[in-house]
Amino acid sequence: MTHNAITDVAGVRVGHHHRLGDGWATGTTVVLLPEGTVGGVEGRGGAPGTRETDLLAPENLVRRVDAVCLSGGSAYGLAAADGVTRWLGERGRGFRVGDEPHEVVPIVPAAVVFDLPRSSWGNRPDAEFGYLACERATDGPVDEGSVGAGAGARAGSLKGGVGTASIRVGPVTLGALAVVNARGEAVDLSTGGLWAADIGLADEFPPAAGYAADIDVPLRSDLNTTVGVVAVDAALDKAECRRLAMAAQDGLARALRPAHSLFDGDTVFAAATGVHPVTGAADLDDLYAAAADVFARAVARGVLAATTVGGLRAYRDFWA
Repeated sequence: MTHNAITDVAGVRVGHHHRLGDGWATGTTVVLLPEGTVGGVEGRGGAPGTRETDLLAPENLVRRVDAVCLSGGSAYGLAAADGVTRWLGERGRGFRVGDEPHEVVPIVPAAVVFDLPRSSWGNRPDAEFGYLACERATDGPVDEGSVGAGAGARAGSLKGGVGTASIRVGPVTLGALAVVNARGEAVDLSTGGLWAADIGLADEFPPAAGYAADIDVPLRSDLNTTVGVVAVDAALDKAECRRLAMAAQDGLARALRPAHSLFDGDTVFAAATGVHPVTGAADLDDLYAAAADVFARAVARGVLAATTVGGLRAYRDFWA
């Protein structure tokens, strides 16, 4: 691992664009994928806000995805994917529908989180957010916390945010990125311990530090959603990608309590770049188990890295 981030999967790039202050606390995060990437998706929340998810079903035509757009703004924020589509189209990336280089339709699945209470009404991501996130995408370290689609995120009683992590399984690299905006808690508020701390890398997560006497737990939000991407440099088909996303959802459930509520739209996308062949069900199963762990770590890291926005205080305000 180089960055302990989804960008450790070769060819994957991540970009954020957000606005904070002056009535804004929202943004967009884009995961740009190398050509030939196969996609899948799994949704388990009761209130999803998504685009192009049906296209990723194994029985449907298109196998490849060009990018995944994750955004704040609830259903309004799906407009950010229009900017990602435009950015890719300008570069000739997409499903080819004609003979000319520009005759493509970019495939950009998207999912949104509900962060509207953190901004003045009407302030939400649009196509420009998606375009600018693409412009800023890199294959290096990924900013975490109150950035991009995590700018206005909330995790139970605390500030949520963007988290990312990676892991190696033999020659294969898996990476995850999560936008944590959950109804459930990522932290045991009685101890300060992260629910996913037991599967962290050495020194990745702090030990439980005890009850924070001055914590002022606000009323829980009724509309939420955690979304994300798990990527792997293995050769998987669409059905295997869906199973990878299903495993990542299990990791989400380890890191958040409760998870997949009626008020969450929990959606995880999977992306396989096709570098390493996978032979046999046992190897596949190892990847699925690792996907659960790495996504749980990404969720925990998003909460750990978040900073206070407005009156919504962060983990670091109570437990150093």
